[in-house]
Amino acid sequence: MHYSIPYPNLKYSCKLPREGITMNADELYAICKRRGFLWQSAEIYGNVAGFYDYGHLGAMLKRNWENSWLHYFLSLNDNYHLIDTTNIMPESALKASGHVDLFTDFLVTCKKCSQPYRADALIEEVSGISAESLSAEELDKKIRELNIRCPRCGAAEFSEARPFNMMFPVAIGAEGKDRGYLRPETAQGAYLNFSREFETCRRKLPLGLAIIGRAFRNEISPRQGLYRLRELIQAELQIFFDPEKFNEQCSIPDNAGKLRVVLVDKRPEIQELSAGDLLSRGYPVFYVYHMLKIQEFYTTVLGVPVEKFRFFEKSEKERAFYNRIHFDVELNLETLGGFKEVAGLHYRGDYDLTRHQQMSKVSQEVNIDGRKFVPHVLELSFGVDRNVWALLDIFMTKDKERNILKIKPYIAPYHCGIFPLFKKDGLDAVALQVHERLRKKLRTFYDDSGSIGRRYARMDEIGTPFCITVDYDTIQEGALKDTVTLRFRDTAEQKRIRIADIEREIQEHILPP
Repeated sequence: MHYSIPYPNLKYSCKLPREGITMNADELYAICKRRGFLWQSAEIYGNVAGFYDYGHLGAMLKRNWENSWLHYFLSLNDNYHLIDTTNIMPESALKASGHVDLFTDFLVTCKKCSQPYRADALIEEVSGISAESLSAEELDKKIRELNIRCPRCGAAEFSEARPFNMMFPVAIGAEGKDRGYLRPETAQGAYLNFSREFETCRRKLPLGLAIIGRAFRNEISPRQGLYRLRELIQAELQIFFDPEKFNEQCSIPDNAGKLRVVLVDKRPEIQELSAGDLLSRGYPVFYVYHMLKIQEFYTTVLGVPVEKFRFFEKSEKERAFYNRIHFDVELNLETLGGFKEVAGLHYRGDYDLTRHQQMSKVSQEVNIDGRKFVPHVLELSFGVDRNVWALLDIFMTKDKERNILKIKPYIAPYHCGIFPLFKKDGLDAVALQVHERLRKKLRTFYDDSGSIGRRYARMDEIGTPFCITVDYDTIQEGALKDTVTLRFRDTAEQKRIRIADIEREIQEHILPP
């Protein structure tokens, strides 16, 4: 099976809640292509794995997720700010960060068909065993023990695992003497701008710098669609803080809910632990506080069912050497076979600023009340593309009659669809007037073609929470004149409402918490 095939090797079925009907990844991807959410890039020239484009609906869905993320996390502190940094970075900066020497995955190649594979991903796909912490020798041994065969040709003989640097090099300037790279993560932009932002933000800590932007990773064998890309979008918040004071600045409420976690020493059990339980195990207040906020973002803002959410702790061997604490945020994505990482919470200590201070010879120290120190960093890192797919996976439901994308109204590409019952007798003219009136404040879609049932079905499938229909009662004299039907997506129930009241009614439902 070739990697250019959308969502290859995905045989998992997603049991959705309506009447037990299943939908797999290929079926969901087919909906995405048909409706305008996403598809592989440059498909008229053949598919190149690891690159996807968002259509008009996908771009709106992605932007709405990003706006929800920004609204929620930047509101945690008045000194958290959005910045924007370049995609190309000089080699010296990435040498300091460790990416030039250490940003590698282990590569194995099928000796028969020459197909390359990321060794740990190949093992995990075949056996379900996590192999990301294994050495080259351990990977080779595991491949032999499991008698793993090439998914492409079926051969069972691979080259020895070797490191492969995943950065894309760039020759800068006409002569190409200056070497750079497409950034492998957005985080470095925040670290390089810390000193400037600290000064412009009145020398206050904590200081949060958020970036939503593209990162580039030359993945060995990108598969599973949006889950592993060569060009991806990240939403990251780097929080620079005083390690002696940050716990005092993060207040955990007494009524905080329990966290769903998988601890290293309790794998694979999912435990529901209180903040106090984690604090008693030695996790700092500031870390537990942000765990609570991340879980709230997913379960309250996005509406993810709590049973589909968990934190998964990485062991010392599995996590990056500079991470003092590392929990992945995972969602149960049944089209991808179970719990998958969509975000992470990393306590990075002072590693990043200290490395840039050493290599650049420019001090990254701050002076707070006469005490000089290099700030520590807490990183909240989210894969935007993975989260977009997660929304589609979790909230696309299916019954015998229709597909329904049951996402939150404020995340939906459109707030409402506006339809005339028929395209005649002046119904379309009134519907267009309603559309023009509402489109200034709401994301609206006008449609007058096809049966009203098919128009409803199209809106259900793309997540539009409300449909407005102009019918004969709207234009005829009587008690219902100047009223329309307002249809609710999830229940298909309808009610009459005055045209003058539509905006207020919908606005009440589309404000995020």
